Amino acid sequence: MRNALSLNQHLTSVYRIVLGLLISCHGASTLFGFFGGSLGTGKTVSPTQWPGGTAALIQLVCGLLVLVGLATRPAAVLLSGAMAYAYFSVHQKHALLPIQNGGEPAALFCWGFLMIAILGAGPWSADAALARLRGRSGATRPAVSEA
Repeated sequence: MRNALSLNQHLTSVYRIVLGLLISCHGASTLFGFFGGSLGTGKTVSPTQWPGGTAALIQLVCGLLVLVGLATRPAAVLLSGAMAYAYFSVHQKHALLPIQNGGEPAALFCWGFLMIAILGAGPWSADAALARLRGRSGATRPAVSEA
C-alpha cells in the first residue's frame, strides 16, 4: 500500500508540472505573442486589459508557481477560479455543454487545478523541498488519511 501511495504522490507531481507548463505557455502566448499569440492571431494583449490580459497574467504567474510547486495550493485555487470565470463568462453563453461552446480547455483546466489544490504539490516541488528544510513532511502527506 505504501508503494502505491508513493507512486500516486509522484504522479501528482508529474500532473502538476504538465498542467503548470501548459497554462503558463497559454499566458505567455497571450501576453508576449509566443506560440502564435493571442488566440493564434499573433497579437498580444496588455496585462492591464480586463479580462483577457489580467487572465493571461494570472495564467503566466500562477502557472509558473504551479509548475515549480511553490505556493501551489493558492496558485491552483486562483487558476481554477479564473478558468471557471472564463468558462461561464465567455463560453457558457453560447451553449450549455463545453463540447457545444468551445469551453473544453477552460473546463478541464478548472477541474485540473481544483484537483491540484486539493491534492497538493506532491514530492517533486519547491513546497515539499521547503517543508523538508523546515523539518516537516506536510507538503508530501496525502490529503486523505489512510484507513
